[in-house]
Amino acid sequence: MSHLSNRKAQSASAQERTLADLKPGQRARVVGFAESNALAQRIMQLGLIAGAMLTFVRAAPAGDPIEINVFGYSLSLRKSEARMILVEDVA
Repeated sequence: MSHLSNRKAQSASAQERTLADLKPGQRARVVGFAESNALAQRIMQLGLIAGAMLTFVRAAPAGDPIEINVFGYSLSLRKSEARMILVEDVA
């Protein structure tokens, strides 16, 4: 579990960007989690692990939930969950 807290410390020095900050069509790579808790573990079980490539597909009209594509499947998350997931942009 220490890899989660280590990633948080590393990301604090760089510009921190979360999955919730992305716009439709943007691609990103998961770099870690803002918190190390049971919800972060559950999100990792769904395939959002460090290094995973994802595409932000769309957000509901009110902005919550959001839909992403990761490992070839669609996944919907609440904005509050997406704020936990640290990402970096990819070209």
